[in-house]
Amino acid sequence: RLQQATEHLFRIGYDTIAGYLHSGMKSWQTAGKPLQRIAQMPVEELNQHLDEENLTILDVRSDQEYLNGAIPGSYHIYLPHLEEQMSAKLDHTKAVATYCGSGYRASIAASLLQKHGFATVINIPGSWSAWKSADFPVEQPSSVR
Repeated sequence: RLQQATEHLFRIGYDTIAGYLHSGMKSWQTAGKPLQRIAQMPVEELNQHLDEENLTILDVRSDQEYLNGAIPGSYHIYLPHLEEQMSAKLDHTKAVATYCGSGYRASIAASLLQKHGFATVINIPGSWSAWKSADFPVEQPSSVR
């Protein structure tokens, strides 16, 4: 599964992998190492919070994916550029909910935001696929913002 994980990371722009957890998370937990959790918000709940001022909805898909349709009011930073742009473009005092195509990149983005001190980070499981399946409103961005 290491090869598969490497390929997935490469596809989203991470091509230098420094290491991996040999025996997986179970060995980490067994060793008594600290764990952190990231809140999860299903798309049904996110749809109810679209207009909240203290919530930033962050789309980490590619520019083309974003331009093909987005969650209304979402802000876009492509995942490979997130670390270099997050401090300048995102408000640390607001909650940030991350989404991508299916949830994989969104969970990476949520972990990066948490690592860099964002207090409230939320992952959207199923992300864009779940949003579209639920037939919620879609915004057609005219440009990348």
